[in-house]
Amino acid sequence: MTKDQLYNELNYVNATRECRAKYANIVLADSELVNPLIEILFMVNDKISTRAAWILEFACKENINLILPHLNYFVANLSKLQLDSAIRPCAKIIEIIIELNYKKHDPRILKYLNTEHKEQIIAVSFDWMINDEKVAVKAYSMATLYYLGTEFDWIHEELKLILQRDYSHQSSGFKARAKYVLKMLGVIVPKCHSKNN
Repeated sequence: MTKDQLYNELNYVNATRECRAKYANIVLADSELVNPLIEILFMVNDKISTRAAWILEFACKENINLILPHLNYFVANLSKLQLDSAIRPCAKIIEIIIELNYKKHDPRILKYLNTEHKEQIIAVSFDWMINDEKVAVKAYSMATLYYLGTEFDWIHEELKLILQRDYSHQSSGFKARAKYVLKMLGVIVPKCHSKNN
């Protein structure tokens, strides 16, 4: 399948799990589709790019190896993403990679993930934390930064400051993940008695 054919196929993708899984299985069966899929994903002003992101996320959840040979391009372009529905799946893919690296010491990840990737991921994850992104993106970024902070010690202090600053005025979903991350960072979050709880 060519890039143009893949682009046309993505017109038929919708947000249902079944549909995303169906197209992810096509990519899983033919790893040659990963590169054009990522190229479409980074056509950042095109709404089809979000569909490419959905498919890539589903495929990576099944087999993270698919994206590893494309990590340079993928990570270098994350900061260009503009559409919320493309950022969320990419933030999840990054969380998976980082967790496999730091929590599981997965040799596949250790082979591909380098210091430059980590620095780019740190920058984009902090951007997603401080920008007006959806809660899921912030939640994935918190976890990503927590794990990266086990190697880059300055990250935990910055992450604490952001979480403590934003805690009282964010959604309950944000608060739940932030409370968990803050606890891992040794911070006890006081109960908030505001209307937003």
